[in-house]
Order: sequence, then structure tokens, then C-alpha cells
Amino acid sequence: MSTLIKSGFNVIRVAGFSTILMATFLVGCSEPPKLETVEGYAQGTTYQISFWSEDAVPVTEVQTAFNDTLAQIDKELSTYRPDSFISEFNRSPSVAWQPVSEDFVELVQIAQDIHAKSKGCYDPTIGPLFDLWGFKTDKLHVPTPEELTALKSELGVEKIEVDEENMRVRKTRPFLQLDFSSMGEGYTIGKLSHVLESKGYDNYMVQFGGDMKIKGHKPNGDKWRVAIQSPIPSADGAPKVYKVITVKNEDGVTLDTSGTYNRHFDDNGVEYSHIINPSTGKPITHDLVSASVFGTDPRISDAWATTMLCLGPIEGAKIAKKENLDVFFIERKNDKLVNSSSAALLKTDKVEFD
Repeated sequence: MSTLIKSGFNVIRVAGFSTILMATFLVGCSEPPKLETVEGYAQGTTYQISFWSEDAVPVTEVQTAFNDTLAQIDKELSTYRPDSFISEFNRSPSVAWQPVSEDFVELVQIAQDIHAKSKGCYDPTIGPLFDLWGFKTDKLHVPTPEELTALKSELGVEKIEVDEENMRVRKTRPFLQLDFSSMGEGYTIGKLSHVLESKGYDNYMVQFGGDMKIKGHKPNGDKWRVAIQSPIPSADGAPKVYKVITVKNEDGVTLDTSGTYNRHFDDNGVEYSHIINPSTGKPITHDLVSASVFGTDPRISDAWATTMLCLGPIEGAKIAKKENLDVFFIERKNDKLVNSSSAALLKTDKVEFD
């Protein structure tokens, strides 16, 4: 388990355009090439993939490749399957070197890199902290300082050693566990995007859970338009649009959003967020409720979106400036939503906010 259990996003229909985390497809008066759409359910969330090309392989061939790719990801990284590679890795107390895939090595390296750059705020080994606080069972337990110190000493993605040359990793603590769900949607989006491009599709929108990658343009030549979901749903509980965006860059833009969505415990007047800062072992106390990161590698922008919710708006903005990250922050102050943008996002030519 990671710093944040990411919330899923639903289909939203808004005055004249329809979105999934809200991607819009506006059809012109002429007859452009057909926009193909494939949708389904995987990894505990929904996905919708829209794509088009004037000359490409049949959609059925693409769908088969999608299914094979999703099955392969599930077999390697699903923590809900006892027979997956990562589940077997987590159960094993061995500290010996274990052969792994190139993808697995890259995910560990990305995690370690962001862990270092975020002052420890990103860490895919902290599942036991969620258990200690009772978040997994929804029964709050406020740990003692001694409990936190003892558990934290056994955790940390830096305790995974990587041998890139021989494609292997090893734990340096026997009970260390990894959970890549905090960049899992981004990882899957990257794989599905690769399938599309290998089949001749260079214009697409891949939406998986709350994240997406957008490349090219719509069949009628218009730019893709997407939106960021409001962290506060409408009165009937349905999600709603917070900000609509035009994707100007056609080379491939990723958008990854993480939000708190009112996940917390109230205990004797004290509120405990479900988002834990790995460096302290305690729930965060700031007002940031949503962070959206624009980038080019969906794995990296997915992990950074999670990390920003740990860092909060002040530290998050500082690190975003240092790392040149395009980040859109939403804070909740006195039941009102207040947004801000990182220094890089204010100058970006990737996207344009309405």
C-alpha cells in the first residue's frame, strides 16, 4: 500500500460534452474518421480508451492486445492475487537476490528517485502503517510513539537494493512489502498507450481510473478537452467538473490526479486523514485535497500526484518548482475550494485552462 489509496473517477456528463475524468469528444459537421472506443473494468476501476486513425489495424485486434496486456500486468503487480509476482515477493522473507522484469526494476527506481526528491513523502512500502492506524479495517488505533518508531525502522523503499545490470532486486528487511498501486494506473496507461502506437494509432485518449494520457487531436482536427474533477461531489454524490482544460501539446500529455475525497477518521473531535506521511508515520494535517500533475511519463506523474498530497501545498509548491513539475493544487479552506498552480504550470504550453 502506498501513501494514498487512490479514488476512482466516474463518467460525468456536463452541458454539451461528455467526460471520463472528463475527456470530451466534440464532433464537427463534416464526416471525420471514426472515433473508436473501448471500455471495461480492470484493477478495481473502470477504463475508457478512445482512438482513431485513417489507416490502422482492426479494433478487435487492439482489444485483444489490451486484454493480454491487462492480464500480464495483473499477474505481475496485483496485490489482490496471491499468485502474482509481487504477492509472492511480499510473502517471502528471503533477503536473497530475486530475478525480476525490466518494468519491475524501473518501478522500484522511480519510487526510490521520488522518495529521495520528496524528503521521504513517497514510499510504496508503508502498507503496515495503514494497518497500524486501523485504516485497513476502519477501526481507528492511534499508535504510541514507540509503536511508530519500531515499525518505521522496518519500512522504506530505500531498503530495496537494485541490480539493474542483472535485472534483479532484493530486500534488506525480510518482511518488507511493495505496493505499486500509487503509480499503477499510470503504469497501465503507459502500457495501453504503447499498444495503440504499435498498432498504428497516434491520436488517442487513454483513461484508466482517475488518470489519463492524451495524444494527437480529435478526428475533426480539434484539440482534446479534458477536465479535473472537483474534490467535493454534488449534493446527490455525483462527481462534478472543477476545471476544464484544452490539451495544446499533441506529442503526448499525461494527467494524473490524486485526491483525499473526505477520507478520514473523527475521534473525540480530532480528525485523522487516511493519507500518511511516511517520514513521520502520522496522518497529514494540511488542507490540500487534490493534486493534478501534468507530464509525459504517466508512471512518474502518477507517483508525484500521490506525493503532493503528502507534501501539502507549501512544500509541494517548493519541490514542484525545484523539479520543474506542472502541478495544479486544490485546497479546502473553510468549506471553500481554493486552487493554485506550480511555477512550471503557470508557464506551460502543454495545456490551457478555460
